[in-house]
This record gives sequence, C-alpha cells and structure tokens, in this order.
Amino acid sequence: MAKVVYHEQPCRSALNQVRGRFPFRWSLNPYTSCAHRCSFCYARAYARRAERPSDERYGRIVGVKMNVAEVLASELRRASWRGESIAIGTATDPYQPAEGHYRLTRACLKRLIATSNPFSITTRGPLIVRDLDLLVDASREAEVSVAFSVPTLNEAIWRATEPGTAPPRRRLEVLGRLVARGVRAGVFLAPILPGLSDRPNLLEEVVCAASEAGAAFIWVELLHLKPGSREHFLAELARSFPEQLPLYERLYARRAYLPASVCEPVRSQVDRLRRRYRIADRRKARLIPHRGPRQLSLTI
Repeated sequence: MAKVVYHEQPCRSALNQVRGRFPFRWSLNPYTSCAHRCSFCYARAYARRAERPSDERYGRIVGVKMNVAEVLASELRRASWRGESIAIGTATDPYQPAEGHYRLTRACLKRLIATSNPFSITTRGPLIVRDLDLLVDASREAEVSVAFSVPTLNEAIWRATEPGTAPPRRRLEVLGRLVARGVRAGVFLAPILPGLSDRPNLLEEVVCAASEAGAAFIWVELLHLKPGSREHFLAELARSFPEQLPLYERLYARRAYLPASVCEPVRSQVDRLRRRYRIADRRKARLIPHRGPRQLSLTI
C-alpha cells in the first residue's frame, strides 16, 4: 500500500445537488479522493475535471472536510430543506481508513438522525459495523439503506482492481450483521468487468453469497470509463490482464458507456439469479415514525 497523506481542510457546503439520471438528488461526501484506489473508480474522472491527479497518484492525498458535520447540521436546519434522502459515498468511500481516525461519517449520521432525515450509504468498508448502533437508531426513524460494493468474489480480480479494500467476503459478513439488526442492506454488484467478472459462474457466486448474507436487494452496473478513469484503468489492465486489453480497446473505443446490446444480457442474467436465490427484503414489516410533519410510512 502506498503512503497516504491527509489534508485537513474546511468545507463551505456539505450537501451537493446531483444532476442527471440518478435515483437521488443530494449527495454527501465527508472526504475527497479515496485510499481504496480502485483501478476502475469513476471518481477519477471527477478528479481530472477538478485538475487533481487521476492517475496512480489518486488516493495518495485524501482531503478531510473537518467541519462537514457542522455544515451539514446548518443545511438541514434551513427552511428550504425538504427532508429529501441523501446519498452518502457517491464520490469517495465514507468508510475508507481515514474514517477510523476522523469519524466524520459518524458525526454526519448523528446530525441526520437528529432530524429523522432519510439517507443511503454506499461503501466497501467493513468499518461501517462500528456505526451499527447509529444505523439501527436511524432505521427506526427514517428510510435507511446500505449498499456494499461487491463486484466479484474472485481473489485474483479483487486484488488486481481493488488494492486498498477489505476482502469482499468480509463486506458480506458485515452486511449480515446489519441485516440481523434490522438495517436494510444489500449488494451493489458493480462495476462488472467485461471478459473478467461477467462470467456466469462468477456472477452467480456473488448473488448466492449475497443471498446467504441476507441481502435485501442487489443492483448491477457494468464498467464505464470516462477520461481520467479510462487511462488509469487501461494501464492497470495491461499490467494485470494483458490478454483482455484488445477487448476493452474495442468495447470502449469511442464511448464511455457500453451499449444496451452488451449490458442487457448481463443485467438479465443477474435478474434471473436474483429471483433464483430469492434476493428480497426479508425483515418484518414495520412502521417508521417520522418526527415533524412527515407521515408514518410502511416499509417491507
């Protein structure tokens, strides 16, 4: 692992308004950059646009938004804030190693709980189990979900593409602990890598393990490569899986996103596996009380 330097800095805003076709309008990222340094990380494209390193230097300097929880609390108190769901960890992992020391994600969760604000978390970090107490409390007050990124259980692919992360099976173990306490948690099977992790047996391995862990849902997305992400990923691919390079140069020759003709067969296969292994929210139905003007809502 490369040495990581942490830059402590204030932020002027905590919430970011998200544009485009996403299932959420607001995001929250307590850190900038990510020490996990996944070779396929789409956030490298954001770093490049911001004129920050997106190559092998990415993730060696991590920004720490020291006042993010206080700024978030202020934004949640605004009269214009409508209590919309907030996606945590869209451009950086909120449970990367820095969180063990700075505890910024935990501080943000406390602010969200205080206002019964719904949120979702995406992570590769088993450290999230430290905040199980808060996640249980939050789940009693609002809609909460946690998605563990598990692109593959294949050790060779994991080690080559996710150099700074905990083993995928460890993430699934923690998922099971969250579900056992009533927290809605599932798997983000992404990114699927053509020619590598899209093999039928590898996809089934993930879906089967997710079901055994008690996953409430499984989402799927194939790799996309925008400038910044593309250059680094292809360089790493040439080192680890050189036989796959011609395939990727052809598939991504003039595009960042794969066409439906490539994506849909994989999505359909995962959907069939989801039904076969009965991936569904198996927690008991319960009423979630919302403080303030919001109404009671039934979740299954």
